[in-house]
Amino acid sequence: MKTPPASVASRFSIEATRPKPAEIAAIAAAVPKGTEIYLPAVPTQSDDDLVLAAANVRQAGLEPVVHIAARRVISVEALSRLLSRLHGEAQLRRLLVIGGDVDPVGPFADALAVIQKGRLREAGIEQVGIGAYPEGHPQIPAERLAASLDEKIAAAVAQGLAVRLVSQFSFSPEAIVAWLTQLRACGIEQPISVGMVGPTSVPALLRFAKRCGVATSLKGLMSGAATALIGNVGPDRIIAALDAAQDAIGEVQPHYFTFGNLAATAEYAAKMAVKEIAAA
Repeated sequence: MKTPPASVASRFSIEATRPKPAEIAAIAAAVPKGTEIYLPAVPTQSDDDLVLAAANVRQAGLEPVVHIAARRVISVEALSRLLSRLHGEAQLRRLLVIGGDVDPVGPFADALAVIQKGRLREAGIEQVGIGAYPEGHPQIPAERLAASLDEKIAAAVAQGLAVRLVSQFSFSPEAIVAWLTQLRACGIEQPISVGMVGPTSVPALLRFAKRCGVATSLKGLMSGAATALIGNVGPDRIIAALDAAQDAIGEVQPHYFTFGNLAATAEYAAKMAVKEIAAA
C-alpha cells in the first residue's frame, strides 16, 4: 500500500515578536529542534534585547532568523556591529531583509541595498530571506514589485547567499496558489515560506487583515466567517490547497504569524506537521 505523501506543513517557521524566555521555552517544547523562529524588527527594541532574544532561541535548540529593516539602519558600521554580535552570541546564520515602511535614516534605501552593501557573508550570514506579496503591495506597482524581487534574488545569489522568499500573509488559498504558480512559471525556483496566520479568532483576523493591507482575501474570509465565528480558526484551507497543488508550486512551507497566540500557534504547527495528505 502506497504511503500518503507528507503535507507541505511538515516543515514550518514561526514569527515571534519580542518573545519572553518562557514563550521560547514553550515553543521549544512543542516544535521540532531546529525550527526557524523569526524575530521581527521592532522599532522600540534595543540591539541588546534583540541579541538576547536570538541567543535564547538558539539555546533552546531552535534556529533564529532576525529581521533587518533596511531604512531603520543608521550606518554600515551599526549593521556590522549588530550582525557581529548576533553571529557571535547566537550563531546567527539567517536573516530576513525588509525595506521598512519609513524614510531612510541611514545609507540603506531598501532591502536590495542591504543585500548588495551589507557585507552579509563576512558577518557569517548564509541565507537571506526576501519579502514577497501574494496580493501585491499597497504602495508598490506590481511591475516594480516583480522587478525588485528579481534584483534581490540575483544580488543574493551573486554573493553566494542561499535565498528563501517569505510572504506576507493572505487568507485566500486560491490567490496564494495562483501567485505561487506564476512565480514558478517565471523561473523563480527558490523555496518559499508562505505567510499565514496561526489559530486566531475571526474578529482578530479581520483586524489584522485590515491593518496589513490584505483586503482582497479579507473579502473571502468574511464570506466564510459565518461558519467559524466561535473559537479560534487556523489556516487549514490554505494548507489543504497547497498540498493539492504541490506538483505546480514547488518547495513551499508555512510561515506562521502569531499575533499574540504564540504557544497556540506552535502547538497547531506541530500538529499539522505530522499530518499526511489523504489519498484521493
